Amino acid sequence: MTERFSQVGRLLRAHPWLVSALALGALARLVAQAGYRPGLWFNDSFDYLQIALSPFAHPIRPVGYGLFLWALKPLGSVGAVVAAQHLLGLLTGVLVYALLRRRGLPGWGAALAASAILLDGDVIELETLLLSDTLFLFLLVAALTILLWPGLGLPWQALAGLSLAAATMTRTIGLPVLGIVLVWLGFRWLSDGRGRDRLRALGAVALAGLLPLGGYAVWFHAENDRYALTATDGVFLWGRTAAFVHCDRISPELRYLCPAGPPATRKASSSQVWDAASPIGWTYGAPFDPRVNADAQRFALEAIAAQPLDYAGTVGHDLFIRTFGWHHGDHPTPATARKYDFPTRPDALPTWPVLGGGTPADVIAAYDPSAAHRTSVVDPWATLIRGYQAVVSVRGPLLAVVLLLPLILLARRRVFPGLPWAVAVVLLAFPPLTVDFDHRYVVTATPVAALAAGYAFTRRRRSSADESERHLAASTAL
Repeated sequence: MTERFSQVGRLLRAHPWLVSALALGALARLVAQAGYRPGLWFNDSFDYLQIALSPFAHPIRPVGYGLFLWALKPLGSVGAVVAAQHLLGLLTGVLVYALLRRRGLPGWGAALAASAILLDGDVIELETLLLSDTLFLFLLVAALTILLWPGLGLPWQALAGLSLAAATMTRTIGLPVLGIVLVWLGFRWLSDGRGRDRLRALGAVALAGLLPLGGYAVWFHAENDRYALTATDGVFLWGRTAAFVHCDRISPELRYLCPAGPPATRKASSSQVWDAASPIGWTYGAPFDPRVNADAQRFALEAIAAQPLDYAGTVGHDLFIRTFGWHHGDHPTPATARKYDFPTRPDALPTWPVLGGGTPADVIAAYDPSAAHRTSVVDPWATLIRGYQAVVSVRGPLLAVVLLLPLILLARRRVFPGLPWAVAVVLLAFPPLTVDFDHRYVVTATPVAALAAGYAFTRRRRSSADESERHLAASTAL
């Protein structure tokens, strides 16, 4: 036992920068949990809790986070879920640090990159919400760590594929990320002399990543009569085009989906989907009509084909102006944007019906009978964490610098962090391309961008004595 404590002590002394960042991050999370009990609610939270009560293939929400809540249900505590999310956040930061240190970055540099998740107040607030983003980020960073870590064999590559599959079932943006990983592995297979090893790794990631998704699609079909991960692809893309479409350019049989009013007066794209007066016709407690979803997809594709410049302008404004602005603003609605800041007082629970039965209060009580339905805001801790979040967060202009760093260093360094950089770009670009801008998607992408920036300062190893270069997972970057 004494020897083990001695080993732990040596390990901590060897990584003082990480220990300092971890200690500060853990303290900030303790303050957040003390200030907001048992946690913070988002509109999506109640659907995920419904899945956790009796897992089913939800037609609107991906099932992954609901299964995570289901696994924690024996604890009978929403507060325990929030604590688990805080631990996942800390562990994600440790993975970023460990990977960058393994690639040769100094301790202070690796800890600085990891601080984008360990210390960021927006990340800590997101962990306090019952939302899928914290779990998604952990699964994504775990997969990237495995793929970029030198010397890991096929079982580890398969584990990376499983992690990406789980991430996709948590947030569907994981699917294009999985596609990028497969393209990256395929490029490496074609571009160097270790073809057989590269091909095996590509196969391991593809099988482990795609087979679980295929199995889930079969389950989804059994419950929703459609092979898919969700049944919302058409309506969300329709919402994206509702911001700019002129309906005289749409086929007459689809014009019943035309949003009201001229484009300049319309609500935000995502708000169009959930609005009670929307032609989509969605109501609380019900799935989207499959025929409407299919027509909405046709409507959206016609709108994009007819008005490509308007679509590009809408996407570009969200991607470059809103994403990299100093403040996250009040888009898509002030009420939604307010959810991403620690509140001075809790919102009242909504009373709408939840898909699957009951109200938000009902599903909370079924999951955690001891939970107060209304979040308690407890001072001085709540005031402290609000002040912390106002000061310690990665603002949009800094994120832009972090994202541009690998490009700036490309001419002077031998490593470009192709995989993590491309993943960060997809996480930032895909929501504005397909749905709408939402600040929480930016918060999720920021740690991956920081990982890519840190990776850009590492150097490719060419030593013949480095056994790790004999494996696919020894890859550094494109």
